[in-house]
Amino acid sequence: MKTSRTQIADGVYLTYLPTRKFKTGLLSAQFVTPLRKETASAYALLPAVLRRGTVCYPDMGLLSAELDRLYGAQISYTVRKKGESQCMGFVASFIDESFVPGGERLLEPVASLLGELICEPVTRSGRFLPAYVEGERENLVDAIRGIRNDKRDYADLRLLQEMCTGERYGISRLGDEQSARKLSVAKLYAGYTELISSARLELFYCGSAAMERVEQALLEALSALPRERVREIFPPEKHPARKTPREVTETLDVTQGKLGMGFSCGSDDATGLLLGNTIFGGSSNSKLFLNVREKLSLCYYASSVYHRSKGLITVSSGIEFEDVEQARDEILTQLKMVQEGRLEDWELEGARSTLLNSYTTLGDSQARLENFYLGQLATASEQTPEDQAAELREATLEQVLAAMNTVSLDTVYFLKGNEVTE
Repeated sequence: MKTSRTQIADGVYLTYLPTRKFKTGLLSAQFVTPLRKETASAYALLPAVLRRGTVCYPDMGLLSAELDRLYGAQISYTVRKKGESQCMGFVASFIDESFVPGGERLLEPVASLLGELICEPVTRSGRFLPAYVEGERENLVDAIRGIRNDKRDYADLRLLQEMCTGERYGISRLGDEQSARKLSVAKLYAGYTELISSARLELFYCGSAAMERVEQALLEALSALPRERVREIFPPEKHPARKTPREVTETLDVTQGKLGMGFSCGSDDATGLLLGNTIFGGSSNSKLFLNVREKLSLCYYASSVYHRSKGLITVSSGIEFEDVEQARDEILTQLKMVQEGRLEDWELEGARSTLLNSYTTLGDSQARLENFYLGQLATASEQTPEDQAAELREATLEQVLAAMNTVSLDTVYFLKGNEVTE
């Protein structure tokens, strides 16, 4: 697949992913802006409010009717965190025109509708409709609370918050409940005007239409988009490693403990760290899964994630409260085994095969392709899936060990229960 990226307006870029293997086309419009505590909740709320209606289609019923007319096209709003950037916008999916009776064009009307959602939201007296803001604000608050209700997600978030205190990477993509509750109609509209005029807009198209046609459709759809003081996107700042690990214990009404461990990576060798983490805890054949969970039964679950853009590895595990010290020691033991190269013959090649398969199958999903390239662009990376796969094929055991020997314990977060159960 020959991909390309073109600047089509000030601070507006189009990533073109041509393919004829899908029966649908995908069109995405994502604003990318630095993740900040002061704006995170407002920007998370905005796409939900914008999705409620436009000047031409001022409510969900009329919007849905128009999408039905376009052969069941769908437009969903998205809020994502990529590196230290917050990405908000819309993803549209519609039938490829080769499958539409009479060859009716769908790209242009779908692009036009995307443009209306962004540039022509329904308003009254120059503000969003209060009922729309209030309803979606409550939904946002519920979503933020939902993270706390899912204790695994909550523990993972709290680990990053404690590990990256004072850094953008520790901020949730949805912001926080207190900030969300304070959002007024006037404040949200002010945030909207600031966002659409200053944030970079990344557009993605995956389908069979010619690039020139896609570009023209989007230019016309977004002709009213204001562009002022467009902010640059910079790579995430490296996390300063702690000399002494930070220990954080929190008590909630839980029946299962959650042990999170954060590690700083001193190497810039992303390929070596990616392979090393996959061996350590990044797959169902990893040391954490096979030994800490299966063999020793110390954890209900145990896995690790390599945060490529930030240079961190985090471990997530569910344990009995009394097993916290033993589980922690065994997780560190498994890391040391990777660092010392105490591996079975199949472990490196198994990890390599797992990762290569994930890159190979990336092209089987338009949504995964869009998500991959958004992550690359939001973190100022230019590598394609093919580039990363090529580096994985060439990586050596010595390279993996060198990278993993720069990994050191930074933060330990333990969520334990009290006398009251869930």
